[in-house]
Amino acid sequence: MVFVGRQEQLATLGEWWTEPYPRPALIWGRRRVGKTALLQEFARGKRVVFHTGGNRSAHRELEEFSFRAASAVRSPTRDLEARPYQSWDEALDHLGREAENEPLLLVLDEFPEMISKAPDLEGVLRAFLDHSLGHTKLRIIVCGSAVRTMRAIQEYRAPLYGRFDLTMQLHPFRPHEAAEMLRDLTPPDRALVYGILGGMPLYLSWWRPELSIEDNLTRLACHPDAKMIREGDLVLATEGGQGVHVAATLQAIAEGCTKHNEIADAIGADPTRTLGDLLALRLVERLQPVTESRRTRRRIYRIADNFLAFYLGTLSRVLPEIDRGLGETVRPVLIASIDDHMGDPWEEAFRDHLRLRAPEIGPEVVAIGPWWQGDGQNQIDAVALSGRSRSPILVGEAKWARKVNGARIKAGLAAKSAHLTKAPAELRYAVAARESIAGADPDTFCVTAADIFP
Repeated sequence: MVFVGRQEQLATLGEWWTEPYPRPALIWGRRRVGKTALLQEFARGKRVVFHTGGNRSAHRELEEFSFRAASAVRSPTRDLEARPYQSWDEALDHLGREAENEPLLLVLDEFPEMISKAPDLEGVLRAFLDHSLGHTKLRIIVCGSAVRTMRAIQEYRAPLYGRFDLTMQLHPFRPHEAAEMLRDLTPPDRALVYGILGGMPLYLSWWRPELSIEDNLTRLACHPDAKMIREGDLVLATEGGQGVHVAATLQAIAEGCTKHNEIADAIGADPTRTLGDLLALRLVERLQPVTESRRTRRRIYRIADNFLAFYLGTLSRVLPEIDRGLGETVRPVLIASIDDHMGDPWEEAFRDHLRLRAPEIGPEVVAIGPWWQGDGQNQIDAVALSGRSRSPILVGEAKWARKVNGARIKAGLAAKSAHLTKAPAELRYAVAARESIAGADPDTFCVTAADIFP
C-alpha cells in the first residue's frame, strides 16, 4: 500500500526527532488506523530497532527483540543473535550506549502486549530514562492500540507519568484525507465510499476503483466470510478496551437509543465508562446543539465511525440472509438502502469541510456543529458561531442528492433560523449537494463532493 497523508503527524514527529535529547513519544489509536504505517514511513532512512509486541512469554519477547536489534545494531562487542538480551535493563542500557554518538530510533509497537507479560517494563524504562537523559541519542517511541492501557500509562501514579515529550492520538482520515486514497473515483463516488467504509486506511484500500459499486459490495459484504463482516465482528470484539458492554452499547445506539438513560436501559448497566472509551476512540460521538454549554442535558450519542454505522445499521439487517447464502439476492436491497445510510456521514463531512474553511466563513469562528430546539424541531445541520459571544454567523444544510435547489433550501433555513437568532437576515447560508446546486444566489456558500473530497 502506498503511504498517503499524515503530513502533519510526520512533521510533528520530525520536530521531536530534531530535539537534542527528547524524551519518548507516545502514539496510540485504534487498530487499523495506520499507526505502524506512519512509524515505518517516519523511520525510513533512520537507524531503527522496530519491535512489535506479540503477547509472548517474557523470555520469548526478549529473544524476538534481540533479533530485531541485531539487524540494526552491529556491535563489535555483542552478537545479539548468539547471545540475546537477558533482561530489559540490559537491552536498554546496550542500545543507549550504541546511540551515544549517533541517533537510534527504538519503536516499541503494541506496547500493551509487552507489559502484559513483563509488568516491570514500565518501571525499567522509567529508570533508564531518568539516568540516561542527556547521555544518549536513543529516541524511543511507545505505541499501542489498547485504549485503556495507553491512557493509563499517561496517568498520575503510573511509572511513566510525565516522561513523554510527545503524545499523539492517531485518528481515521478526515474526508479530504480519505480522498487521497480514492484518486481513481469521481468525487461523488469518493463521498459514497467514505460514507460506507469511513476513514480507516486499510478499509479504503479494500475498494477496487475499476469495479462498480455493486461489484465492490458483493466482494466486501455479500458472503459470510466477506471482509466487512469479519472486520465488523472484530471491531466489536476488540475495541473499547474489550469492555464487557462495548458491543451492546454500540448496538443500542445503532438501534436508536441515543440518550444516556436509553442506553443504560438497553444494556442493563451504567454505560458511562464504556461511552468514555468509545468517545476517546471516536467510534461514538456526543452531539448537542452547538449553542449549548457542555453541561447541557440535551445531548445525544451517535455512531461516529461510518464503517461501524453501516455494519450495525444497513448491513446488520440483511446479515442473517447473507449468512444463509442469499448474498446475491439481498444485494439490491443493500444497494437501495445506501442513500438512507448516507445522510449522517454526508452531514458530518459537510461540517468537517466548513471547519476547514472557517477563515472564509467569517472572523473568530469558535464552533461549528448541529443545532435543534429542545423538542427536536427545526434541526439545522451546521451552525457556525463567532467570537466570545458565540453569535451565529452561518447556517447550513447538506442534502445527499445529486442536485438541489439552493434558493428553496435557503428559504427553509431562514425559517428555521428565526428560532435560532433574532436576526436571521444577517446570517450567511451554506448548501451542500453531491454534484450541483441550482438557483443559489452569489452570497450562498455552495459545497459539493468535489469540494469536500478533492
